[in-house]
Formats: sequence, C-alpha cells, structure tokens
Amino acid sequence: MDLWTWPDIAFDDAKGTTDNIDRRSLIGYDVEASDGSIGKIDETTEEAGAGALVVDTGWWIFGRKRLLPAGTITSVDHDEQKVYLRCTRDQVKAAADYDAGWIGDKAYRESLTSHYR
Repeated sequence: MDLWTWPDIAFDDAKGTTDNIDRRSLIGYDVEASDGSIGKIDETTEEAGAGALVVDTGWWIFGRKRLLPAGTITSVDHDEQKVYLRCTRDQVKAAADYDAGWIGDKAYRESLTSHYR
C-alpha cells in the first residue's frame, strides 16, 4: 500500500460512490487516531502521489500541526464529519512537526513514510 495515495474509502459517499466528494470536503473534519481524537483537518493535498492531511492538533500538542499520509486513513464518516486513522495518538505526537515545504523535501517525506509504515 502506498502511504501517499488517497484511499477510495475517503471519498465514498453513503451510496458507495465517489460522486460529488473531493479532498477539499474533508477540511474541518475531526480526526480520530486508533486510540482517540487528535484534532481537525486544516488542509489536504491534491498532488498525485503526495496525498496527505494537515491536521491542526490544537491544545493537544500545543497547537502544532502534523502531516499525515493519506494512506493512514481507514474510514471516513461524512455524516459525522470524522476521519479515522490506523495510527495511534503516540505515533502522531512523535512525528515531525508539519513543514509547509514538504512536497519538495524528499528527506522529510521519507522520514514520515518510515514513521507511519
């Protein structure tokens, strides 16, 4: 599984189709790690092979943002506006801080790939 590819499940609507659902529609959704809440989606990426969520962790990690590869998503509940991840809160907390220039930073991306694999 490629961590940087959007899973189809992220854009399935209640009918199981991807009609009228895009990555931008996830902005503002709550994010749930496998063991609890970690924040809200602040932005998403649309570049091929670089699918990711930028999550604002709020007070939980002192207002830090984390970049999570799209492949960490296990499910999305569009009715409840929640995205569920396969990683733990500790994994998210231990990840490097969000770097806005990450798409061109091969070392940063490789470190996150290794971290979340």
